[in-house]
Amino acid sequence: MERKINKKISKILMVCLGNICRSPMAQGALENMVRERSLAVIVDSAGTENWHFNKSPDYRAQKVAASRGWEISAQKARQISSSDFNNFDLILAMDVNNLSNIEKIRPKNSKTSIRLLLEFSSMVNKNLPDPYYTNDFETVATLIENSCENFLNQYFK
Repeated sequence: MERKINKKISKILMVCLGNICRSPMAQGALENMVRERSLAVIVDSAGTENWHFNKSPDYRAQKVAASRGWEISAQKARQISSSDFNNFDLILAMDVNNLSNIEKIRPKNSKTSIRLLLEFSSMVNKNLPDPYYTNDFETVATLIENSCENFLNQYFK
């Protein structure tokens, strides 16, 4: 299902389950691309669960991110909150379960667009695999990188 995105996007929130693998890597990738393009876009990340509150990203995610020039080591895990719907123009979920959990906490009056990150990819399956369990951080990083690049090309030409 195609969801509309407002044309004015200046704050983007990446959301996964625990906020220690996928969403920190997505935040780092998009921040790097935004900086390279000199765009005035703020990127943050959060998890739908609070399991790793204030913890750094998984060391495997940090290693892969660093190899691609993405700085994620200073990030700290946090849980998405209802105030995020007022603070962000777009929320990009890493999979359909995250998307469903985000929709459950969405305030009734929120107009914030919520999409899957891999909607900006050519992948048929729009669920970004969780490398915490698969240990396939390189593949996930490539999917993130391609999706972020496609997103920027579509909305920030």
